[in-house]
Order: sequence, then C-alpha cells, then structure tokens
Amino acid sequence: MVDRMAKAREQLLAMLAEKSFRLGEFTLSSGGTSDYYIDCRLTTLDAVGALLTGQAVFDEIRARGWHADAIGGLTLGADPIVVATSVISAQQGRPVHGFLVRKGEKAHGMGQRIEGFRRKPARVVIVDDVCTTGASTIQAIEAAREFGFEVAGVLCLVEREEAGGRANVGKAAAPAEFVALFTANDVRAQHVKRDTPTTT
Repeated sequence: MVDRMAKAREQLLAMLAEKSFRLGEFTLSSGGTSDYYIDCRLTTLDAVGALLTGQAVFDEIRARGWHADAIGGLTLGADPIVVATSVISAQQGRPVHGFLVRKGEKAHGMGQRIEGFRRKPARVVIVDDVCTTGASTIQAIEAAREFGFEVAGVLCLVEREEAGGRANVGKAAAPAEFVALFTANDVRAQHVKRDTPTTT
C-alpha cells in the first residue's frame, strides 16, 4: 500500500504541476493578488487526473485512520474530488459515500443544503481543492456539523500557505485534523523542474 500511495501522489503532483499551475499576475477569490494560480479542476476533471486524485485522497483517508462513512465539500471545487474518491473506494471494496454542500439552501424542493449522502450520525471527511484563506472549507465544515455529521478529518489537495488558511481551517476543524496532500511550493517546484531543460 505504501508504494501505491507514493506512486499515486507522485503522479498526481506531476499532473498538477503540468495542467493546473500557471505563472503570471492573478487576482484570487480572497481579493489578494498572486504571481501564480492553481486551478485544480484542470487535473481533477481530467480522466487520468480523477483516477489519481481519488486514489491519493482515499489512501490518505485510510492512512490517517479516519474511518469515514462519507466524503464531501463545498461545491464546486470539492465535487470532482468527492466523486473520484467515492468511486475508488467502492472499487476497492471499502465504500466511502459522497455528499456535496451547496453554497446556500435551495429555494425550492426540499430546500436542503447537503446533497447526496445524508445518514445521521456519520463520520465524514471534508475536502477542498485549494486552501488559501480556508473560507470555503470552513463553510463546508460548519454545514456538515450543523446537519449532524461528525467531522473525522479535513483534507485539501493544495495548501497555498498564506492568508492564514491553515490556522483558520485548523481552528474550525478542531478537534479533527487538517491535512494537505501538497503545498503550493511543492507544485511550483515540480513545475519549475519540469520546465527546466536538462544539461549534459
């Protein structure tokens, strides 16, 4: 399992560096500016990228011993991560169901904010693609707890290591643990390495 985990993570990092990382001048959702941007959806919605995402996230959940019944997060960044992980878990005979958190309650139908898996009480993992300030992750944590879920752990694919995101999410997640598969520096370093010509 250790070798498989390492391989999936290594390949996922390489794909994030190739498909999702861009240098330039960008305005972030937080309102700040940055000299780089990471659009994880270019990886998580890629066929191979989805497979690697699901495998890496599922492996991390098992390695952390979170024993989750379901995985979910705030739409839209979490959606492909949730589906990919759920599919991989079912293929491996250890199903972790999926749910999505709306940004607001529906004004029609049943008016629910949690879509998909809704069994209470249940242990769940909250996921997100990129953590900057942590606002979207915190919304999902709060919605999940308000609904009646027990948050077993919180995970993001890439942590930007700025704007207090780790501290903000860590405080909201407590006593659950918050982990990131990669930091933005990991992705940047892989991107630079990929684009640096080798010399002989």
